Amino acid sequence: MRVMPLSTPLSLLFSLLLLLVFLTFLDLSTSSTTSQAPTFPLDHSLRLPLLHHNHPFPPSPSKAISSDIHRLNYLYSSLHHRRQHKNSSKAAQLPLTSGASFGTGQYFVSLSLGTPPQPFLLVADTGSDLIWVKCSACRNCSARPPNSAFLARHSSTFSPYHCFDSPCQLVPHPDHVPCNRTRLHSTCRYAYSYSDGSISSGFFSRETASFNTSSGKLVRFKNLAFGCGFEASGPSVTGPNFNGAQGVMGLGLESISFPSQLGRKFGNKFSYCLMDYTLSPSPTSFLVIGDGGSKNGVVGSAKNMSYTPLINNTLSPTFYYIGIEYAFIDGRKLPISPSVWAVDGLGNGGTVLDSGTTLSFLVQPAYDKVLQEFVRRVKLPKSNKPNPNFDFCVNVSSVSKLSLPKLSFKLAGGSVFSPPPENYFIDTAEGVKCLALQPVRQPSGFSLIGNLMQQGFMFEFDKARWQLGFTRHGCAVP
Repeated sequence: MRVMPLSTPLSLLFSLLLLLVFLTFLDLSTSSTTSQAPTFPLDHSLRLPLLHHNHPFPPSPSKAISSDIHRLNYLYSSLHHRRQHKNSSKAAQLPLTSGASFGTGQYFVSLSLGTPPQPFLLVADTGSDLIWVKCSACRNCSARPPNSAFLARHSSTFSPYHCFDSPCQLVPHPDHVPCNRTRLHSTCRYAYSYSDGSISSGFFSRETASFNTSSGKLVRFKNLAFGCGFEASGPSVTGPNFNGAQGVMGLGLESISFPSQLGRKFGNKFSYCLMDYTLSPSPTSFLVIGDGGSKNGVVGSAKNMSYTPLINNTLSPTFYYIGIEYAFIDGRKLPISPSVWAVDGLGNGGTVLDSGTTLSFLVQPAYDKVLQEFVRRVKLPKSNKPNPNFDFCVNVSSVSKLSLPKLSFKLAGGSVFSPPPENYFIDTAEGVKCLALQPVRQPSGFSLIGNLMQQGFMFEFDKARWQLGFTRHGCAVP
């Protein structure tokens, strides 16, 4: 049988259709199951909108202690859950705003999801991996406050994962919800539980994220994996710790976290600079995905960067562990055994750097030595307004130029972390300063460096080189 040649217009149309099919297939085949990096000039950085508030930071001592204890309980429960389960060069710059504006010591970052974009405020959290946002399936959403939840039906690019998709295995699932592989639309359900009974649950999905570049251009990032949370209950996700946020941006080490999804296109690293809260007017803090690049000297410069290796705790792969070798006060090495700081064979101990906790916590043997040395060296009268939340408070009302002992830590690799005294002595009342350290009394607990101790430093989390960098250059006031 002889095949007749197509006419020229029909042949051209057929060729265009083949090209369209090929390009569509190419787009699908080159997209990962979680994210696809955008392309844009190297001199651009991605900046998300920053809200400005005038509330003081840090929050009141009682609020800080309460929220931090809830936070540590969650982190410890995550570690213990994993232990039980086992036994069974581009840059994206995102402004951070202190959660103190909402009565908490957390930091928040703005992110837009969907087509058209819907903006949300998320807790920036180095202690978790999942990105999740409060969601609503409403059709007529006029009664809902603007940007209070992601309106899934109003986005043309929203797509929940199927329960048999491989990314669905990366999130925890609710009990007694089997995956029906024979159903075409069997969605991937997730359930994130917290130690106080709080829960976020919904559909594990993918969506287009939008960012504003420093040049003012809009950049879209396709197939960002996130939890579309149709249920959120409990104090950890609805109470004071969460007030003002619509979800969480997980910045942990595992594959579903925000920096991990952006992946090799951004150098497998991120950094942030939590600017000194005592400055007025309050400067902007930034979260930087990628190699960075200093913008107006604010953040991103690696000048004078010190490094320490990240420690791999296989029982807690989300957290950023670092190795403390010795603690010093005014240059005197404290008599603390190195084993006090170490991670043992069961995954206990060690030191975690965490953005979601305000104060810093030391395991009991280390805390006792640090407290004892501060009490010995500070020659100021004790406060006549004792604070039940802190073990050491002094009256500074009659001091014109205050000088307090300097705490420092020698880290693995030889670097030294020396925060200024205002990072660990805080005002709890007029003329009263207290040592803002807390003891960890659980034998299996770990030490933790909170965001107050991190103020004025840029921290670079480099997953590719498995190291943490830190510097005051470009983040602290000279």
